Amino acid sequence: MREIKIVDQTFRDAHQCLWASRMTTAMMLPVAEKMDRIGFAAIDLSGGVHIDVGVRYLKENPWEKNRLMSQKVRRTPMICAIRSRGGQGFGVVPNDISLLWIECLIRSGMKIFRVFDPLLDLDNNFYQLKYAKELGAYTVGVLAYGHSPIHTDELYARKAKELVAGARVDAVMLKDAPGLLTPERVRTLVPAIRKAIGNVTLELHTHCTTGLGPLVTLEGARLGADMVHTSIAPLANGAAQPATQTIVRNLRDMGYTVNVDDALIDEVSRHFTKVIANEGKPAGVPAEYDAIHFETQVPGGMISNFKAQLAQAGLAHKLDEVLHECARVRGELGWPIMITPFSQYVGTLAVLNVVQGERYKIIPDEVKKYALGYNGKLLAPIAPNVLDRIMENGSQSIAHTPPVLEPGVPALRKKYPNMSDEERLLRYTYSESHVDDMLAAGAIKTDYEFDLPVARLLKEIAKRPKLARVHIRKKDLVLDVRGKSVRA
Repeated sequence: MREIKIVDQTFRDAHQCLWASRMTTAMMLPVAEKMDRIGFAAIDLSGGVHIDVGVRYLKENPWEKNRLMSQKVRRTPMICAIRSRGGQGFGVVPNDISLLWIECLIRSGMKIFRVFDPLLDLDNNFYQLKYAKELGAYTVGVLAYGHSPIHTDELYARKAKELVAGARVDAVMLKDAPGLLTPERVRTLVPAIRKAIGNVTLELHTHCTTGLGPLVTLEGARLGADMVHTSIAPLANGAAQPATQTIVRNLRDMGYTVNVDDALIDEVSRHFTKVIANEGKPAGVPAEYDAIHFETQVPGGMISNFKAQLAQAGLAHKLDEVLHECARVRGELGWPIMITPFSQYVGTLAVLNVVQGERYKIIPDEVKKYALGYNGKLLAPIAPNVLDRIMENGSQSIAHTPPVLEPGVPALRKKYPNMSDEERLLRYTYSESHVDDMLAAGAIKTDYEFDLPVARLLKEIAKRPKLARVHIRKKDLVLDVRGKSVRA
């Protein structure tokens, strides 16, 4: 039987889905060398969300993070994802800005570039894929999976042919970010793509949001996928990917060769089990099948952020209503695939529609630009009545014809003459204060410290308000705290 290779998602998509992308570099570095020796075909490390979270919240310089990881991961190529015309942010950027990102990412140690366009407007991808290949990178053209009347097998087969012919990609990846693939759909879709691309490597990426991820992965491998994407448990399942341990065992039982080191995988698994206990982070657990996901199609990474943001705004009770509104909005907007930035566009509109009590009363600028084709050609038209509302209530300063973007790099270098292109790109994408705060935080912390059990206990006690007294006794240790509050 043939060999099935594993692409690891533990360092990127797993914690994006389960921890809102909050895995720090210090959590990764202790097991980075072990990950390098496991035998993965590639290790996914970074994408727009992770760069964003690193700058805004973790205060970690993404370029420094890439270099630190590259010093530990020397044999296994690491992956970075680029989104067509959007660079690393949500808006549309000039082409030369996007290409500068690719240059800097390669210099920081990235070896594989996955480029995707959520509208499947592949003209937006070809120039990036060709440039990355010119610079020596391995290129992967992505077919983002959507579940709708227009996302047919014929559409994907045609787009797969375009990727191979137009960009000479090294691999084609079927990316099911919302976890909507079923074994039944895989049985027609994967063979259609396999036939369209010939001998080009085919990767399959799905999630466990509906509970079907492991079945989809195994069926996809049986039907022609050369590589499948997994995450090491406990950072697997839930809204994340199938567990590496389970998929590897099942593939071998099916007769396939899978050349990974099980003992090293177990060591990495134990490390993250301890991190989860230390940090109070959630572990991934198998999801119960729920057909609602096929209606809402909200991806895993967005669900975790959705819950947090609604709770912070005091609107946690509106979650179900917002999810149903997401489904309605998506159909009205021409069935965009629920992947960044369009999942955010749909989600933002859904929240505004519910909170305002009037649908499409407030139209974010990016939504109007989407409707006008700033992001690329739409696969299906927007509902006429909705388009009227978008045009009426959206900003009137937005040109109805997308302007031709002038090159951005010369002006960027002129604006910031005495700094690296890496820092220039961060300042182009994020506010000055975010970048300044990140730089002020200093070098990335590289050593991860596990709390002693008593320290973890005190942290938990500190979360409970108005404790009059805490008394802890264990052998020779006695801790007695009295007062209005207890602090760890």
